[in-house]
Amino acid sequence: MAAINLGSTGLGSSTSRKRARFHELEVAEVRPLTADSVEVTFAVPEALHDDFGYVAGQHLALRKTIDGQELRRSYSICRPPTPGSIAVAIKRDLGGRFSTWANSELRPGDRIDVMVPQGTFTSALERVDGAHVVGIAAGSGITPMMALAHEVLARSETSTFSLVYSNRSTLDVMFIEELADLKDRYPARLALHHVLSREQRAAPLMSGRIDQERLERILTDLIRPESVDEWFLCGPFELVQLCRDVLEAKGVDAAHVRFELFTTGRPDDAGGDRGRPVQVEAGEQTWTLDFTLDGQSTQVESPIAARESILNAALRVRPDVPFACAGGVCGTCRAKVVSGSVHMTENYALEPDELERGYVLTCQSHPQRDTARVVVDYDV
Repeated sequence: MAAINLGSTGLGSSTSRKRARFHELEVAEVRPLTADSVEVTFAVPEALHDDFGYVAGQHLALRKTIDGQELRRSYSICRPPTPGSIAVAIKRDLGGRFSTWANSELRPGDRIDVMVPQGTFTSALERVDGAHVVGIAAGSGITPMMALAHEVLARSETSTFSLVYSNRSTLDVMFIEELADLKDRYPARLALHHVLSREQRAAPLMSGRIDQERLERILTDLIRPESVDEWFLCGPFELVQLCRDVLEAKGVDAAHVRFELFTTGRPDDAGGDRGRPVQVEAGEQTWTLDFTLDGQSTQVESPIAARESILNAALRVRPDVPFACAGGVCGTCRAKVVSGSVHMTENYALEPDELERGYVLTCQSHPQRDTARVVVDYDV
């Protein structure tokens, strides 16, 4: 196996977790990718170059008030780091208010709140000589793979990248021209496998939905797991979980398998209750939340019967508390539990070492029944 360092704890300022602050940026370009997706490029003024420094695989949270309602959505950065600009791809979701607005109404010159880059889907690539990196993506899950593939292939003349990309048809393939250009640039080091579920391809293996049987054949005929140094998975919950299960069954060390979800896509998904109105009635039994943010300590009481999340309680007294997806996916609301015991409903963002050090996703965290006071620190 080749030497490769993709440690998610980060090396250097660009890979360390940054304070989740919003800055208003101007839209420089809105470029159609498919019939229902666009690439949005923001201009980053020189004064904010350090704030918006990032590594391939990180994401941005966007904030916009639409029809009187504040909406926040996270999208992966799709281009290699370039001073003065930063770009994301936004695919229109069925019924998605933000994605529909971005695809139909967002224009160059518009200004929108953009959070500094977040996420530990990848980190600084220290050594990639001879490394084989594999990405498996579906739909808009290609977005972080674009930056990752550029990064891996450009850093070393001996690195290789294999990409399995699933879509319904050719018309649904985002970045189809960019992928072809990347293949032309690195013909011997980029293996590109398009799997189309609703379009017949010359190779039967590349035609149909990626289920367990097809994935196992791909890992037998096209990509041998023993040749791979790092795996990156991005797409719907079902596909990502299938890949994780199959790779585990094949003996792949989970420490070398990284995954990212835009949403969990699960019907029982415990989406965060941020913004839920909660009032404390006289004589009602409560628990106390103490939290530190930007060096300022704040306290709030929460009714036990309300089963309020830490994030929701904090937002009632501090609207600047950081969050984006509120569904346990993006990791923006991360904080360290200093005192008290909490239960986290879902976690698709924190690494095992973060959990060991006491970090939680506050959008998914509730105090245990026997805990009367919880203390968390957003600044650590």
